[in-house]
Amino acid sequence: MPRIADHEERRRHIALAVCELISDQGLDAVTVARTASTAGMSVGLVQHYFRTKDDMLLHAFKEVTDRIRGRADDRIRAGIEHRRPLAHVLAEALAQFLPLDETRRTEFRVTRAFAGRALDAPALAEVDVATAHRLRDDVARAVHNGKECGEVAAELDPWPAAVRLTAVTEGLAVQIYRDTDGADGADRAPVSALATSVMAAELATVFTGACRQYDKK
Repeated sequence: MPRIADHEERRRHIALAVCELISDQGLDAVTVARTASTAGMSVGLVQHYFRTKDDMLLHAFKEVTDRIRGRADDRIRAGIEHRRPLAHVLAEALAQFLPLDETRRTEFRVTRAFAGRALDAPALAEVDVATAHRLRDDVARAVHNGKECGEVAAELDPWPAAVRLTAVTEGLAVQIYRDTDGADGADRAPVSALATSVMAAELATVFTGACRQYDKK
């Protein structure tokens, strides 16, 4: 039997092959045989780790969402370590969900494909819902922390603010992805070029103050 590290690494490698197929050809292109070929493995080995195609898809969905979350969490940890304003930290974390480069664009295409499949697949729907809820809860927690340190007004309710900020993030991601060829007019900036300013404007309506803790000597 393979060591645990080998086992997990092979499962991850298969998940990446699934995501590559979805990104290049769409969800319907994913089969055990094509996944095995893309991963450079035998069909038998892929089936050793995943008994069904649905098991394989579920693991791939978890893998790509975990990868995005991992980057967002890294930005949060770095921001806290360097004592940066919460609004700036949150802006960098939310940007990991926007298709602003080739990696994030591929991830967005994959997660959108999975989200569509989740409409008829309860196991995928659980991952999709849990991912969305976790992001919204994290944003609400950041707003609450902002109230405690002075970056957010004391009377502001974190929950509606979190709903709005995550809705803006999701909607902005869709618009960036659709704007594949840039603006549709010479006098208009591409949506991707507006992403930073749009998020900053939304965050500025919530994080209106300065952190008292950072002002301490």
